[in-house]
Amino acid sequence: MEYPEIDRYASLDSPVHRFDPRTKIATFTFLVFSFVFIQEITIALFALFFSILLLLVSKLPIGFVFKRVQVVLIFVLPLLIIMPLTVEGTELFSVFGISATHEGLRYASLIVIRAMAAVILILTMLGSMRFDTTIKALYMLKVPSSLVQMLMFTYRYIFVIIDEFLSMSRAMSAKGFNPGMNMYSLSIIGNMVGMLIVKSYERGERVYQAMISRGYTGNPKTRTAFAMRRTDYVLSAILVGFAILVHININTVMM
Repeated sequence: MEYPEIDRYASLDSPVHRFDPRTKIATFTFLVFSFVFIQEITIALFALFFSILLLLVSKLPIGFVFKRVQVVLIFVLPLLIIMPLTVEGTELFSVFGISATHEGLRYASLIVIRAMAAVILILTMLGSMRFDTTIKALYMLKVPSSLVQMLMFTYRYIFVIIDEFLSMSRAMSAKGFNPGMNMYSLSIIGNMVGMLIVKSYERGERVYQAMISRGYTGNPKTRTAFAMRRTDYVLSAILVGFAILVHININTVMM
């Protein structure tokens, strides 16, 4: 099985990779929140273009990022059908008495564009750092320790749980089990999921006891040393400035 490591290309060399992790997380988070509150489609498209530009600067493979963007599109693209039919406004067309509105299409398009821009930014940020470096940077940014540890253990053991599930599935297939939409199949799958939860809980207890016995205090420790450079300040200022610029009313500036 191919694991979807988010930090597979963290060893590349680019201005985004060299960006101080603490400042990168804070700056990109500010940029993401700025983009998701954009109200104009033209500005949202400009923000999407800026996100893609940062992706190109980071040298991350475009396929690596857009393969993960597709997952988000599965959830947001249906809005292009639902919202024009449910939001009141100026009628664009009508089919069998069902009207689609201009306002609904506009809102849906805005949501899709903003979502794509935000997700590309997040993937660019996470893909340009080692995961342990991300964890340490979050801790140094005073993110609650319990939340950081949950994120760390989830990423670490989700692959173990997937392997456990696949192993159980192969064992059941070897014994002749063919899943179907009937009560027997559903009961077998329910038992399998229940066993997976029990095994996950027991594994968590063993891991916790092992870590406590080795002196784990809840603070992530890595050899990565963070140091702000002049280029970090410049890049952060550029990104924050752009995040603010997209919300400045052009007419106000011209006056």
